[in-house]
Amino acid sequence: MPIWIRASAFLIIAPGTIAGWLPWYIAGRKGLPSGDVRLSQWAGLLLIAAGWLVLLQCFRDFARSGGGTPAPYDPPIALVTSGLYRFTRNPMYVGVVSAVVGQAAWFLSWPVLAYAIGVAVAFHLRVLIYEEPRLAASFGGEFVAYCARVPRWVLPRAASRVT
Repeated sequence: MPIWIRASAFLIIAPGTIAGWLPWYIAGRKGLPSGDVRLSQWAGLLLIAAGWLVLLQCFRDFARSGGGTPAPYDPPIALVTSGLYRFTRNPMYVGVVSAVVGQAAWFLSWPVLAYAIGVAVAFHLRVLIYEEPRLAASFGGEFVAYCARVPRWVLPRAASRVT
């Protein structure tokens, strides 16, 4: 099966659920806002768009540079360090959380914001417990060197070193 089909299927299933369907459902399955749209809602719409653009760029980078997909059952065969991965080791997660926070603003929903915080915490734990140890085992010194020069998140360097 072509890589773009495999990547698209995973995009629809995982991020599509986490950053698409679930926030909409949590917000009460709201449609477009009626009446005037607040500035915070427009800012939320920009965050949603930016988050999904980041996510799509990363999926493309995984396929082109890594020869795989973000799916755990179909990972890249090469460590992806180009594109947005030059700035943070986890741009996909940053994109997903940005899209969910954007939906919290768009829907004016505190429950969606709480969900976004939960998603961010879950992603952080996944990175610490599963992904970084797996990448270190798979890519060894190349991954360690990458960690030394690129932060885990978009936070100051001291807070983002691999443990």
